Amino acid sequence: MDSAKNMTIELHRELKQTFGFDQFRTGQEQTITQLLSGESSLAIFPTGSGKSLCYQFTALHLPRLTLVVSPLLALMKDQLTFLAGKGISAASIDSSLTPTENQRVMADARDGKLKILMVSVERFKNERFRQFINAIPLSMLVVDEAHCISEWGHNFRPDYLKLPTYRDELNIPLVLLLTATATKTVKRDMATKFGIAEQHIVQTGFYRSNLDLAVVPVSTANKNKMLLQHVLNNPSSDQAIESALQKQPGIVYVTQQQTAERVADYLCKNKVNAAAYHAGFNNDKRQHIQEQFMAGKIQIVVATIAFGMGIDKSNIRFVIHYDLPKSIENYSQEIGRAGRDSLPSRCITLANLDGLNTVENFVYGDTPELVAIDFVLNNIQTETQAGNWELQLISLSNASNVRPLPLKTLLVQLELLGVVRPKYAYFAEFKYKFLKPKTEILNRFEGERRHFVEAIFNNTNMKKVWGEPDFDALFANYDSNRERVITALEYLQETHCIELETKRMTEVFAVNSEALADSKLAANLHQYFVEKEYKEIKRIAALIRFFELDKCLSYNLSRYFDDQNAPQKCGHCSVCRGHVAELAYSQQQDWPSDETLSQVLDELKNHLATKITVPLSDELLCRFLAGLSVPIFARNKTRQLAGFALCENFSYANIRTKVQSLSL
Repeated sequence: MDSAKNMTIELHRELKQTFGFDQFRTGQEQTITQLLSGESSLAIFPTGSGKSLCYQFTALHLPRLTLVVSPLLALMKDQLTFLAGKGISAASIDSSLTPTENQRVMADARDGKLKILMVSVERFKNERFRQFINAIPLSMLVVDEAHCISEWGHNFRPDYLKLPTYRDELNIPLVLLLTATATKTVKRDMATKFGIAEQHIVQTGFYRSNLDLAVVPVSTANKNKMLLQHVLNNPSSDQAIESALQKQPGIVYVTQQQTAERVADYLCKNKVNAAAYHAGFNNDKRQHIQEQFMAGKIQIVVATIAFGMGIDKSNIRFVIHYDLPKSIENYSQEIGRAGRDSLPSRCITLANLDGLNTVENFVYGDTPELVAIDFVLNNIQTETQAGNWELQLISLSNASNVRPLPLKTLLVQLELLGVVRPKYAYFAEFKYKFLKPKTEILNRFEGERRHFVEAIFNNTNMKKVWGEPDFDALFANYDSNRERVITALEYLQETHCIELETKRMTEVFAVNSEALADSKLAANLHQYFVEKEYKEIKRIAALIRFFELDKCLSYNLSRYFDDQNAPQKCGHCSVCRGHVAELAYSQQQDWPSDETLSQVLDELKNHLATKITVPLSDELLCRFLAGLSVPIFARNKTRQLAGFALCENFSYANIRTKVQSLSL
């Protein structure tokens, strides 16, 4: 008992001394204590409740490096800034680093100078990173936004499914999973994948008493006016308006990029300091808007879901959904950015059913056609050599007409079915330039090592400044292997003899030809995607049901995320105030004439006639009318045609029925 008490005292002392906090938040101390006792843990805390401290604190007590997998560069940068301020040695390996910076981080990790290293899950595909991390002793793997691991989650990312395998390969003894949004099913799925015992799942409760949830039925025609009223919080005088504009930072979420710009423009014309933010802007512009918002120089950001995951601004007073969110999970994540300072904050949904089809159509765009799945399977069969198949994702995405994300999902399913097994990844293209004279570099080595480095140089095709190693020629003239060559090039870069660049990530899979020959494989895979599509459409329907509830919104939202302790009547939601929402379509949509539809589809066929070798399916025609971009459309500038997205306000099922009724 005394040792446990002493440990508690020591933890609190260090919390104050290192992090400047007087006490742990709910769940933090339990999670940290479990980890320090060698027990892998899953921590489910509400957004803004201090999940990151659990690994930051623990990492200081572990003997070796803590590896953190995070889904977003902005999240990494914010946490690295925080850690630097506390004097904790941490770094990331990411696309923003220069070669020199990358070398410094890797050298610091090798020398034991880092306590925390942050990477994206995609970094594991990098041949050079895999070689590097395999040589580094690791104490703990941390997975941020861990719900991405679960196929039952709302933000499933196929590459996350490989993390349990990476953990085994790297022999990492301890795992911490962090998330804010996990239903009971997702929670069990995450824990099972990493062997986390039920008693080591720490869930602190989802309910946040400072968030006022309101669903406001409004016609599309009145949305802007209603938005402005809620942005200003209904002030009654010019002085109050001025005060509101100064004190009310907020986020307005929309579905589409053009809506973000249009709504931001409307707010600006009404003297509101607002800016649009979406993935169509370049990185510098997005970064500038985010910095201005964080500094209080922009009051309101009107954004697509591209904005938010890296935002840790404590005084956001409102989050308004101008359009329907994608799911209850997305809604929860987005409103969770309000009121992190625990002060009262408003979460308002301006709701009708006009945008329902747009949200649903995003789902349909990610379902590969059966013919596309057949194309991928045939590609594996015809291009397998010596039992291995090589993949370059973007090339296969374009060739098969399957978007990159569902293509990744397809590959993961093939792994789970035992059809393919990932072996390693490499860069198809290496090139380097000399930073020091070749003779000076060779003089650093003796004997066989000198002959080996000289062989690399002699089997390099130099083009002015840069040269590309010819691996085939090298192996024909010198008894070596690819791994040794790459290690040598890495060493020459680390010692500032050369500058090394790599391109065209290529993944290598072992192929089970017997499993690939299953005649039902393509149909089964297609059925998996159809069921996934159905599940996502049901998730949207659940969102509409939630918005139309006649019982406390806060209570039901908490129950959805398996929090059984929220009050049954919060007293601070629109339902508790007696306003039950009933959502409806506010705009009557008329179909274009059959003649018009036939004309625009004929234009599409003519446009693609000489550009593609496969016939246009009904499904592709539907996606064109619904405004869903697929690789064939993107590659051939199909969005520029007048008929693209002509029927985006209609349900995909109705578009399909309409296309099938036309005599095309």
